[in-house]
Amino acid sequence: MLVAGFPAGSFQTNCYVVAAAAGEACVVVDPGQDAVEPLEELLAEHRLTPVAVLLTHGHFDHTFSVAPVCDGHDVPAWIHPEDREMLADPMKGISADAVALFGGRLELREPREVRQLTDGAALELAGLTLRVDHTPGHTRGSVVFTTPTEEGVEVILAGDTLFAGSIGRTDLPGGDHAQMMASLRDKLLTHDDSAVVLPGHGPTTTVGRERASNPFLQGLDLPTTGRGL
Repeated sequence: MLVAGFPAGSFQTNCYVVAAAAGEACVVVDPGQDAVEPLEELLAEHRLTPVAVLLTHGHFDHTFSVAPVCDGHDVPAWIHPEDREMLADPMKGISADAVALFGGRLELREPREVRQLTDGAALELAGLTLRVDHTPGHTRGSVVFTTPTEEGVEVILAGDTLFAGSIGRTDLPGGDHAQMMASLRDKLLTHDDSAVVLPGHGPTTTVGRERASNPFLQGLDLPTTGRGL
């Protein structure tokens, strides 16, 4: 499996491409601010052809370039319905202070085709199987995507749910700390320690590393069915 990415824009949001191999079809995850040009360079470097854009949530630092990327390649965007409204009205997902930074308005638009993500779905795209887990907390419609490598190691595209050494903030519109803790406990910490976490910002980590050292996860009660304990 090929996974590559880069931090995009002033928010340094990680945009990823995932494919079975170089020269194949791929999915694009979270094309944020100023992502179009570096994404095209990455696609050309690995000879990849996008078949879909997957969005971990609706905040504009993750969706800023979704319309030009989708429409430019004639592919759909996938997003959870709870966050879809932010594609065209990003102000619904940011704080009053951030609104002021943009002069009270920030205009984006939906791509031509938008499809709905559902909890527990298995997306068969680009020769990959990507499981969708709804992980509300950072936003109402936050999701993570999980796909296995050829060796059976899980790769988790975690958006802003889990970071190396931290977790997503819950003080923005649609955020909920109790839901975040439940999502981390029930949807992230149930993975094996070897699972690789590709967060929406910052460096790659593993579930085991975060289980052992992430201060926000310490003392979090785990399900009795959890793995990797």
